[in-house]
This record gives sequence, C-alpha cells and structure tokens, in this order.
Amino acid sequence: MEGIGGDGASVASPLPRWGHDAWRIYQYYLDKTTPHAAYRWIGTLVIAAIYCLWVYYVQGFYIVSYGLGIYLLNLLIGFLSPLVDPELEVSDGPLLPTKGSDEFKPFIRRLPEFKFWYSMTKAFCIAFFMTFFSVFDVPVFWPILLCYWIVLFVLTMRRQIAHMIKYKYIPFNIGKQKYTGKKASASSSGSRGD
Repeated sequence: MEGIGGDGASVASPLPRWGHDAWRIYQYYLDKTTPHAAYRWIGTLVIAAIYCLWVYYVQGFYIVSYGLGIYLLNLLIGFLSPLVDPELEVSDGPLLPTKGSDEFKPFIRRLPEFKFWYSMTKAFCIAFFMTFFSVFDVPVFWPILLCYWIVLFVLTMRRQIAHMIKYKYIPFNIGKQKYTGKKASASSSGSRGD
C-alpha cells in the first residue's frame, strides 16, 4: 500500500518532478521582478533591439516580424482598454465616471502592466527563436507589410483614442492628483489677524 498516491509516485517519475522544480524556480525569479518595472522594461527594450538588429542583419523573416507587430498591437489595445467597457456592458460593478459629478473610480486595465510586459517579452523571445528556422522565412515584399501595419496601427489607435475621449478616461497615471479647493480659504484665514 505504500506505492498508492504517496511519495512513491514521485520517486518513480523524476522527470516531471524536475520539470515542476524548474518551473517553480522560474516562477520565483519572475515574481522577484514584479516591483522592478523600469528594469523589466529596459530588459524588454534590449531584447527588442537585439531582435530588430538580427532581422536587419539576416534580411528576412518579415512574416514573423509582421505577426509579432500584430500581436503587440493587440496587447497594446488590451493595455489601453478598461476592464469593463462602458460601451458594451452595463454592470453593477465599478464603471468609469461619465460626468463630473460621478464618483471617482480608478482605471482598471483589461490587461495589467505586468502581463503586458510578460506577454511582450515572451513574444519577442519566441519570434527571435523562430528566426533560426528557415521554414518561417517566407519571401515577401516587406514594404507592403510595413505599410499595411502602419495603416492598421493608425486606424486602431484613432478608434481607441476616440473611445477614451468619449468615455473620459486616461489609461496612465500622470502623477499624484492635487486638490486645490482649500487655497482660497487658507489665504483668508491667514488674514484674520488672530
């Protein structure tokens, strides 16, 4: 009865245990990077620069780069969009304020910053890995792909900015909000002469 469900099953198959241990170590170091947003983004920019230089050097893999660009555009839209789209859903949960008299509700992203960074970094790594296989180097006229991607980016961003203006939200923290309503009363209380 010792081999049923106990430690005997894990001793019999060390390969899944090693895979699980490797995944735990990877997750541990990934969790350690969470508070260091600036360093994470600098690392991603370095990976992106290496990828761009590699594609320029080998003069190929434009389909891979185009697919990467479409995926990054999709991630950016998720990053800039609210969790609950006021245009599509009416819910009892937190919504974006539409009038000045509405209660302040913080902007909650559909795709959080950490997942945005992680997905972007993974995408660059996978695209870089794909450039080592000639099966992905499909001959195309790359200026057409670039023009099509630019048109797609402009149209998508124009629609997203119009949505942001219509529902009056800004998906970025511009700094600490300052309340200026007490300035007039503070100056009048100082002139009392107590």
